[in-house]
Amino acid sequence: MGGPEQRNLPENARAEALPPRPTSVEETGLSPLYLADLLSKQLFEQGVLDLRQLSRSAALAGSVVEAICHQLRREGRAEVRGQADSGALRFGLTELGRAAALEALARDGYAGPAPVPLEAYTARVRAQALSDAGISRDRVMSAFADTVIDSMLLDQLGPGLHSGRAMFIHGEPGTGKSYVARRLARLLPGEVLIPYAVLAGGKAVRCFDPAVHSPLAPLDEPAEAASTLLLAEGHDPRFVRCRRPCVAAGGELTMERLEIQYDAATHIHQAPVQLLANNGMLIIDDLGRQRMPPMELFNRWIVPLEERRDFLALASGYHFSVPFDVALVFSTNLDPLSLADAAFLRRIGYKIRFAPLDPDAYRRIWALQCRENGIPFDPALVDFVIYELHARFGAPLLACHPRDLLGLAADHLRYWGGEAPDREVLAWAWQTYFGDFSDGDRAGGDGNTSGRNAS
Repeated sequence: MGGPEQRNLPENARAEALPPRPTSVEETGLSPLYLADLLSKQLFEQGVLDLRQLSRSAALAGSVVEAICHQLRREGRAEVRGQADSGALRFGLTELGRAAALEALARDGYAGPAPVPLEAYTARVRAQALSDAGISRDRVMSAFADTVIDSMLLDQLGPGLHSGRAMFIHGEPGTGKSYVARRLARLLPGEVLIPYAVLAGGKAVRCFDPAVHSPLAPLDEPAEAASTLLLAEGHDPRFVRCRRPCVAAGGELTMERLEIQYDAATHIHQAPVQLLANNGMLIIDDLGRQRMPPMELFNRWIVPLEERRDFLALASGYHFSVPFDVALVFSTNLDPLSLADAAFLRRIGYKIRFAPLDPDAYRRIWALQCRENGIPFDPALVDFVIYELHARFGAPLLACHPRDLLGLAADHLRYWGGEAPDREVLAWAWQTYFGDFSDGDRAGGDGNTSGRNAS
């Protein structure tokens, strides 16, 4: 994680390379007023809590929480409500405290773990930059050892991911672009720290998303240690240790998802997809199918790709910048020249074309799919598909065809009975998959059911 000097740390020294847990209000980088409002919101939403519960809820050391609780008591916003079984003091809001908490929620509805300041987030993203992590050729080949893919193609994808520069993957539908792009996530090295939220302009922007981020087990932190008030050890719990993120967005992507989203009902700011993907990968799949012109999407990326930073705005209008450390992967079935102009394409370092397969690669994929479907592999049958069906109808050999045709053949066998498909079953699967080929529907004709279009 981080630069090369951190990647080689022994397991028991890794915690020292992580941001330490703040033990005082000053070390959090947050103002006492902000922390008082945050704890008030948590008490308002969760009721009476003891110091241990508040420490967990706010992801802060017990010493920090205790200092803020005493501040709330001095201001008349909180009061002691007895002791827990463990002996820890229990705190609840007064009428004045409930009114103040409601005002705080109206300003900023976030009431989760304490956020990290924008400056701390910026430093952390730079410390764990993807380009510093390093990806070797052996690692690339090993990650795709169980995949039928041209090694020359991997020797383009590997350096592209290693560099952290944008990649433009294009080719016919069914050539495996989306499949391979998502499998590139296997190559994302090491781990990163993702903050629950980042404080910018006095507002918390929620950054950790369990639908995107995959947390790892805590560093040498047994469950019983986490349940005590001795929370001054270990890394800053406002960060979650995660695998490097991989975010995929397809035709559902809108321009709004590339900006901070604000929920007017809850008063909560949510990070855009590229911020969720920081220190990892963002795949824009089915490029050209989004509900906006491609150039509008490209124009949004020109500055981040050029300057390696992104500019965002809160609902209040407050503007700020964040690092843009994202391996951006565009995947499209369309001609890149029909989507982007030269000014944008020159900012994309890697333009990689996925082509139809040769017969040998097609056979290897066919054999793999036979094994997955529990179907005996018959070389004569795959040659029948290649040289009689594909050749007859002018359908290119695409990576998706063995999976799809054998899947239909397996459906046929389960319905009619039988242990292995024959030519008749595969011809049925072909016709079902591509449609009824009349003379006008063959590849090169005007019909919409040709093998070329149906893939």
